[in-house]
Parts: sequence; C-alpha cells; structure tokens
Amino acid sequence: MAGPDPARPQPDLEQVAQEVFTALADPSRRVILAALATGGPATATDLAAQLPITRQAIAKHLALLAEAGLVVAERGERRRVRYRVDSAPMKVAQQFLGALARDWDGPLAALRDHLR
Repeated sequence: MAGPDPARPQPDLEQVAQEVFTALADPSRRVILAALATGGPATATDLAAQLPITRQAIAKHLALLAEAGLVVAERGERRRVRYRVDSAPMKVAQQFLGALARDWDGPLAALRDHLR
C-alpha cells in the first residue's frame, strides 16, 4: 500500500471542512446523503422515487455534493450514473472540529474557573 504522493498537493483541511459544511447546510442535501448512506449507491431517478424532491433538484444537489467530495459519481450501464457516499471529506471536517474544540477547551475551562 503506497503512502501519499509527494508530488500531489495535500488538500487544505480548513478548505475541505468549509466545503463539507457548506454542502451539508442544506436540508435536502442532508436527506440525499442520508439516503445514499443507508441505501447504498443510487441514481438521481432512484432517489427521486423515494424522496419528496424532484429528479432535477436531486441532480443539482448531487452535483454540489460531488463538488464537496461527499459523493462519487460512477458510470453504469446505459450511461446511468450512480452516486455513492465518500466519507473521507466528512472525516476531515470531524478532524477540523476536533481541533477547534481542543483549542476552546482550555480557555472555556479557565473562564469557568474564573467565574466560580
């Protein structure tokens, strides 16, 4: 198993986190992502059959989720595109939030102690 390619620039963790948070800010995108996470890969048509969202709206939301790296488009039979979840960007966002929480733990504890 090869390590990271030194010639390829590593993504800026804050930028990845920002893209994830922006993509997940919309409730329809969260519903679509949850449907893919629980039901597995699906096309926009498949998702429209099970969600109260039009196929055209789902296609637009899937494009934004793909741009954020949260879903991956895979070509299937008869030019059908199936989307599957990629959790890697969410893990980066979790790391970002974890670091942010650690940065706040000390000052918040000091403030709490000072107020007591």
